Amino acid sequence: MNKFSSEDLIFMRRALKLARRGRFTASPNPCVGCVIVRNGVIISEGWHKKAGTDHAEAAALRNIGGRAEGATVYVTLEPCSHYGRTPPCAKALVKAGVRRVVAAVTDINPKVSGRGMQILADAGIKAEVGLCAAEALELNRAFFKAMRTGLPYVTVKTAYSLDGRIALPSGESKWITGPRARADVQRLRALSDAVITGVNTVLADDPKLSVRYAELPLKVRRLVPQDQLRQPLKVVLDSKRRLTPEICRTLNLFKEGQVLQVCTAEAAAAQVERVSDAHQILWVPADGQGRCDLAAVLKYLGGLELRRVLVEAGSGVTSAFLNADLCDELYCYQAPLLLGADSRSALQLNVPASIAQAQRFTLKSVKRIGPDLRLHYEKQPADRAVQED
Repeated sequence: MNKFSSEDLIFMRRALKLARRGRFTASPNPCVGCVIVRNGVIISEGWHKKAGTDHAEAAALRNIGGRAEGATVYVTLEPCSHYGRTPPCAKALVKAGVRRVVAAVTDINPKVSGRGMQILADAGIKAEVGLCAAEALELNRAFFKAMRTGLPYVTVKTAYSLDGRIALPSGESKWITGPRARADVQRLRALSDAVITGVNTVLADDPKLSVRYAELPLKVRRLVPQDQLRQPLKVVLDSKRRLTPEICRTLNLFKEGQVLQVCTAEAAAAQVERVSDAHQILWVPADGQGRCDLAAVLKYLGGLELRRVLVEAGSGVTSAFLNADLCDELYCYQAPLLLGADSRSALQLNVPASIAQAQRFTLKSVKRIGPDLRLHYEKQPADRAVQED
């Protein structure tokens, strides 16, 4: 029997809607929403905006002066139980006198991991978990991956023609997709803590790789004021250190924001060299092809608490992430034009030993964006792919 009522579902869905407001600002913390209800009526709401500010529960309690006697609290993640930048929310709820707490999912952060709900239960509060769990896990999939593995969630973006090409034989590629599709890519950058590209793209296109606020979709600009927008760390894979100090001074990439240049070295572990306040070099071991070891790069970024990274690069780097099985989700922007067999291919992928061993993705959504088509895929776990075979 389902222990949650239809009314519970309505209030938890509202909490999830509030939580989504933090997608562009909350990292490295998870997105969390909270709704406080008394006698079937919402008396307060809150959501977590960014690290160092009130957690969702604290924000909701603050709105009602910390008094919530006999109320039910709906929160999208287990209330925290530890002292960090803010006090523990579980104890604040106990102090506020709430009667019941419904959490969507347990927080797998080792600092919490069930202890928040236990604090509530020990205080005589009815503590329940599991309502809208799938939605809550999806919303914070990057945070949960980081807690499990220490690695960031990797989004790979590619744009190509109907025949799978990204540029003419001459290298001309501007613009395959339309302005609305390019604005959607700005949204992906804004969601990300870092953007990874390759040295060939930097030298060929001289990109800034920053989020251009004016080009963001209107609904994002309504949600996030310009002064609260996070600019992602710009990561350039440059195994042979082709970007010399002289060249760096001429490139748009280095004119604003933080840049991490990744080069290879004969070392057992990653090492960091400071060039300036805005420019560092990360030396990592080389892979079998003499290129930057991508796993080492991701491990370093995870250590910086960067939860989401966007791979926005040419065919070589994009294919390298896919070939290394390091892609968690894939955004494909398909333009309605044909470039021909001699044009440059979007991907250069290794051939699997069999169809059964091929990487598999689940289609999450298909959306028309102007004249283009956006296809969003999520990587299937290997065990699930085997089961479906």
